[in-house]
Amino acid sequence: MKIGITCYPTYGGSGVVATELGMELADRGHEVHFIGSALPFRLRLSNERIFFHEVEVMSYPLFDYPPYALALATKMGEVGQAIGLDLLHVHYAIPHSVSAFLARSMLAPQKLPFITTLHGTDITLVGINSSYLGITRFAIEQSNGVTAISRYLQKKTVEAFEIQTNIEVIYNFVNCDKYVRVPNPEYRRRFAADQEKILVHLSNFRPVKRVTDVVEIFARVREKVPCKLLLIGDGPDHAAAEMMTHRKGIHPHTFFLGKQENVEETLSIADVLLLPSEMESFGLAALEAMACKVPPVASRVGGLPELITHGVDGFMVEVGDLETMAHYVVRLLESPVLHAEMAQAARQTAEKRFCSSLIIPQYENLYRRVLERAG
Repeated sequence: MKIGITCYPTYGGSGVVATELGMELADRGHEVHFIGSALPFRLRLSNERIFFHEVEVMSYPLFDYPPYALALATKMGEVGQAIGLDLLHVHYAIPHSVSAFLARSMLAPQKLPFITTLHGTDITLVGINSSYLGITRFAIEQSNGVTAISRYLQKKTVEAFEIQTNIEVIYNFVNCDKYVRVPNPEYRRRFAADQEKILVHLSNFRPVKRVTDVVEIFARVREKVPCKLLLIGDGPDHAAAEMMTHRKGIHPHTFFLGKQENVEETLSIADVLLLPSEMESFGLAALEAMACKVPPVASRVGGLPELITHGVDGFMVEVGDLETMAHYVVRLLESPVLHAEMAQAARQTAEKRFCSSLIIPQYENLYRRVLERAG
């Protein structure tokens, strides 16, 4: 198949999943064309079946805001016609599914069906805003196929938009051959002594991720267990988190690593993942950590209970209960037997339920069904 993929290129779950999906599809013999404003963060063009088409937006004094959605629709149509795409797969409803609808309409009667994958805030935050609710509902209903990354998000979408559209749940995934624990002792010694433990946090540092809570939990854990904190990613709350590490006197023990392409290298030297988010529609960071045998201590929100089994492959706590989170982290770090059991269980969860070898065929099956319905 020839598949067009559009996603946000910045560091975040929807872009990561879309990029990894495209690379997995190319490895399975499909031709994949990424269409967007910039090269997605984790995309590697080493595979000859992967292509990138940049969307250029005209700057004009009358435009207070560049009309990216229209430029994207034009580029989708151009690529669809020139390459002979079988379908478009857009990630994050606004504005990508609207652009895909316009591209499909422009090419009619030529068939260019599109699939929309909902990732979270496109529904729970942006989509339900009065400025976008109507167009988001329309775009979902016009999609030839719709998927959500968790049952939680599926349910929230149906409730928020009062739609009858069939929304399939296809979970996020990891490549279990890539995300595997292979510790690099030399790399580990850059951050911690042999007797010290390592906590890790991975996110886009938006307020919903509660990065300052990560720092507070680490400070409490460090009072009882010698440890270091590694923060992977970047975003608007970086400064606040770093300021808190200075205020609490733990800055020398905290490392802000920025955006990382190969996060599995850092996860492989970590002992526990901290994920105190206010909301996670799935929790890709937790899955990546679990595949690398890093038990997560996370908030009991959104789709996380569909990924983590409390007390088996991780711990879940109510949002904002930092004391209990710190307690579970200390419990893991002070009990080698418990940690080893939970780390192994975390890996098994990833292998049995969320490996790309299990999930990618679900997308391929959906593509075939959409193409059959489209004629």
